[in-house]
Amino acid sequence: MTAREGAEPDPVGPPPSEQPGVPATTGRLPDAGPHASEEPPRIFASFADLIEAVGTVIGPGPWEPIEQARVDAFAEATDDRQWIHTDPERAAKGPFGGTVAHGYLTLSLLPKLNRGLYRVAGLRAGVNYGLNRVRFPAPLRTGSVVRAVSRIDEATPLADGALALVATVTVTARGAERPCCVAQTVSRLYPDG
Repeated sequence: MTAREGAEPDPVGPPPSEQPGVPATTGRLPDAGPHASEEPPRIFASFADLIEAVGTVIGPGPWEPIEQARVDAFAEATDDRQWIHTDPERAAKGPFGGTVAHGYLTLSLLPKLNRGLYRVAGLRAGVNYGLNRVRFPAPLRTGSVVRAVSRIDEATPLADGALALVATVTVTARGAERPCCVAQTVSRLYPDG
């Protein structure tokens, strides 16, 4: 997508690779493109192991299908029935040549896609705390399959024994040149017992 002349600057700032003082290793992530082989989920034995993994890219994970039925169910659940998502006949003549998944549907799949990438042993609960940055660089055509890679950006112990985890997740469709979603997630992990 191109910026229009005189457009306002990005309100959440430039990507990490363009921010002063951020090392280049936190810039462009390897994508989950068609030639990357799937890795089994990585198991972290403890929070200490997760903290040591800061800066590590994990994945790619398993493929996940994005079928029209799933897109239609999301449209019903959210009342977002825009024709580019739900009307295959009209969408075939539209800008994407077919229906596309809602960006927020892709975003809602991050917990599932992350479970295919890694797990933490001895975890009682993981809670979504928020998002620092989200972008949808390319449309996600219905009928595609997607998978993710995740970079562990921060892992910070908290006073209550929990761990604050910040990770950048990149979701890419098979054969796509650009990812369909890049999101920096913020989670709280709570140990068992």
